Amino acid sequence: MSTSGQRTHVPASPSWRARRLDPDRSLGLRLTLAATAVFLVLVPFALLALLVLGSWPPLHRLDVSVAHHLHGYAVGHPGWVWFMTVWTNVFGPGPLRVAVLAVVVWLFARRAPRLAWWAVTTMAVGGLLGALLKLLVGRDRPELLDPVARAAGYSFPSGHALNAALAAGVLLLVFLPYARRPARRWALWSAAVVVTVLTGVSRLALGVHYTSDVVAGWLLGVATVAATTAAFRTWRTRTGPPS
Repeated sequence: MSTSGQRTHVPASPSWRARRLDPDRSLGLRLTLAATAVFLVLVPFALLALLVLGSWPPLHRLDVSVAHHLHGYAVGHPGWVWFMTVWTNVFGPGPLRVAVLAVVVWLFARRAPRLAWWAVTTMAVGGLLGALLKLLVGRDRPELLDPVARAAGYSFPSGHALNAALAAGVLLLVFLPYARRPARRWALWSAAVVVTVLTGVSRLALGVHYTSDVVAGWLLGVATVAATTAAFRTWRTRTGPPS
């Protein structure tokens, strides 16, 4: 009670939802948006994985139909097979990891150790998740007469599509701050999208993956980059700028 006999008004504390969406609370807002993005990507990935595990007939028919149509085209177009083979080798998991490793060394040289460790963590986590899911799902690769290419191991998710999404995301986020001109930013975005998409398409064109394998690899890669980026930003905000 105040001296005038009137109650002192105590402003109500904002709700959890209001705090998370408040632009003035930048960390909470960024984490909320990042968590939402990860959730929105993981939901279709989880649904796709369940449909593959359950051998859902419509998805199975779609996968088989696309695989056979693309195989028929590849058999009659050796030049297309050559181009897809070169592309899938140049932008395979091994070369992309080497490219990211070179960027990591560059980041350490520029005294950006946290960003370097984020890049390493993103590639490692995504790669381990992909390998684990291949074993858990245990899906065989397409069986085609007169195949134009062969690949070992299980099929779901596509390791090439996954690592392309991981590497493209890492390199994009590392170099975007250096691209101050809009044209350069568009070039970086375009390169990231082309590498990611065409690498996945190359696996379909060569008949070593189903469509759902490639889409799952893309989704898992995007989700991993979003999750590690959110964790990195939280760490950076709480511990201060890198030394």
